[in-house]
Amino acid sequence: MGENSYQCIIIGGGIAGLQAAIQLGRYMHHVVVIDSDDGRSNACRGYHNLLGWPNGVSGETLRSLGKSQAMNAGIEFKKDYVISLQRQEVGFEVKTKKGEELKTKTILLSTGIKDHIPPIKGIAPCLGISVYVCPDCDGYEVRNRKTIILGSGNTGAKMALTLTYWTNQIVFVNHERKKIDHSILSSLKEKGIETIEGDIDEVIAEDKTEFRGVSLKDGRVISGEKGFIAFGGNTVHSELAHDVGVERLENKHVLVDPRTKETNITNIWAAGDVVAHSEQVSIAMADGCQAAIWIHKRLLEMDKG
Repeated sequence: MGENSYQCIIIGGGIAGLQAAIQLGRYMHHVVVIDSDDGRSNACRGYHNLLGWPNGVSGETLRSLGKSQAMNAGIEFKKDYVISLQRQEVGFEVKTKKGEELKTKTILLSTGIKDHIPPIKGIAPCLGISVYVCPDCDGYEVRNRKTIILGSGNTGAKMALTLTYWTNQIVFVNHERKKIDHSILSSLKEKGIETIEGDIDEVIAEDKTEFRGVSLKDGRVISGEKGFIAFGGNTVHSELAHDVGVERLENKHVLVDPRTKETNITNIWAAGDVVAHSEQVSIAMADGCQAAIWIHKRLLEMDKG
């Protein structure tokens, strides 16, 4: 196999990509992970719903441990960004931002999504510690606490309604005063959720990480104990999938075979948040492992000729 040729190229080194890399490394395949190190898991400082981590674990920790584990199994890593994925007569060609041209028999797309978070001062250190993104992951953390939804329009309003399962002390700050459907406004009123129209200027936090409320650009201050963000407009990084003919939904998430995680394009798999499913670390891990198992099976078939 040539210097720039691989049995599998994993595009994206987040949770799904790393789990796949570990599995493929244990199969002793020649694999490279190409990652820009800008995935959403980097921003989370505390996943609290994972088996074995009762006190929570940061995305940074999971990624660091996962990368070391994969490297110990012989996986190569390149810090780069894939700008082109093309089908060849045999296999695929990947071109990167740094100018590399790599060839591979199989591809795993684990490119993920990116949360839309406006540039609000003080929000980053609180993420995953006292300000959360996913109610399924962290709704439990706000039970019976005064919770402020930092959001916009229908997306923020729906998050507020969802969180009433855990707490009835909810304030929704409608950043940029985006329109909310009348029926949703009625539901907010029915649930006793206070809605405040105004642009958020800054997150107020104790010791930088413990959320205590927000200040608005008009000078108002709203106090709270926990925060949730829901601005809408998240980016699904499925452009490469689209370029090579992979089937996507209208929301740009990739469709895969439920059992194998292979896409409609033979020898291209997808795993993690870029796939159409709930955005959970545990599911991303499962996706990556399952995809790797079937990539291994395909590589064995290829070797047989």
